[in-house]
Amino acid sequence: MRKYIFILYFLSASIFSIAKDYNVVLEGAVADGKTLDTKCVQACIDRANADGGGSVIIPAGKSVTVGTLYLKSNVTLTVENGATLLASPDIKDYTLDTHKNMYKNEPHMDRAFLFAREAENIHINGGGKIDGNGYFKNFKKNTGRPMMIRMMHCSNIRINDIKLYNPAAWTSAFLYCDRITVSGIEIVSRVNNNGDGLDFDGCTNVRVSDSYFDTSDDSICLQASDPAYPCKYVTVTNCNFTSKWAGIRIGLLSRGDFESVAVNNCTFHDIKDAGLKIQMNEGGKMRHMTFSNLVMKNVPRPIFMTFAQQKACVDAPEEMYSMNKMESFTFQNFIVDNTELDENSAIFITGMPGHDIGQIILKDFQLYFKGGGSAELKDKVVKEYTLETLAGWWPEFHLVGTLPASGVYARHIEGLYMENIHLNIETPDARQPFIFNDVKNYAVDRCYWNKKPVDFPLSQ
Repeated sequence: MRKYIFILYFLSASIFSIAKDYNVVLEGAVADGKTLDTKCVQACIDRANADGGGSVIIPAGKSVTVGTLYLKSNVTLTVENGATLLASPDIKDYTLDTHKNMYKNEPHMDRAFLFAREAENIHINGGGKIDGNGYFKNFKKNTGRPMMIRMMHCSNIRINDIKLYNPAAWTSAFLYCDRITVSGIEIVSRVNNNGDGLDFDGCTNVRVSDSYFDTSDDSICLQASDPAYPCKYVTVTNCNFTSKWAGIRIGLLSRGDFESVAVNNCTFHDIKDAGLKIQMNEGGKMRHMTFSNLVMKNVPRPIFMTFAQQKACVDAPEEMYSMNKMESFTFQNFIVDNTELDENSAIFITGMPGHDIGQIILKDFQLYFKGGGSAELKDKVVKEYTLETLAGWWPEFHLVGTLPASGVYARHIEGLYMENIHLNIETPDARQPFIFNDVKNYAVDRCYWNKKPVDFPLSQ
């Protein structure tokens, strides 16, 4: 009987390839946190790929130091619980063939730590830590700052149960990829500037869930740097965000289209700039997005939306982009507590004269703001985001400053519906609670200011 079992096992092993494990320490890595083990780890990746698939393991209790690694098809990079995959502190250990950063004027972020191109079935997991070692003492703008992860034209990517800490630049950039699943990760990116969390550029079928973000720049960013590659079919759920800049940014790099995005069941706290920062300015179309069941604390702009013109992409054409379309957004069931902030707390949504944002729904909001706006602000004229006022940079809030509304300022919109909005102001505020400026075809139902119904229209 045993003879037949052995024969069956032998035949099945011959027909089906069996994935192998490659423990980098057993394969020759020194793993002392100092010695450069790039060649050994890369050799394990290459062998796993050549064998048709396998796992490259950074074992528990070890710290393996490497420069640029090239991830390949059907390979799982497993950093075990208690292990660290540590980036080299020397910029010379990062190669020059890992594509580039797609933002203009930022070539210092062209290099990458983990890179993949035209690969499929890549998996990063294990419960351990990937540490970018990105401290200022190691990487500065004038020397170069490698991104932690960059993948380009890849498919079926899974990143789960891993800690991504201390990148020298962005934590990740996924360019023109399809089928990405991220779950159960931690990103802490505070040791250098521009520390984005997850950046999806022209990607489709993206799912992010059950993860924690503590970032020095946008925690999640959806982009579209190439008109041939739209960013669409994206879901974000059950995540916690804190950031020196935005929680979730959509746009800015926006030469391509954006469509079908759903964000729900998330918390945002101690965000410096905006919870949801949605910006269309490079000629693409943006539409069909929903944001629901979000709780925010100390987030000065829970929603910040702009429709303007500006070049952000390194591959921008010489001529300025024409404005296309931005429409169909639903925001529902928000609780925002900004009572510890100043009078700059507000929802700010603005198009351009003759270029409206279309079809916006705000429903079921509880807003708790500090207030304190002065009488001088009541009649303030808010600057437009024109090419002149932008002066070659992004449409940021500081260009317009404190708003004349204490709750919602909406401008250049075609079709705005607000229902069951409760605005609570803690200290006296001379400003109007809601201001509509060039808003057409709007409807308002059950909106309250300090528990009293608000009569519309309130316009400037």
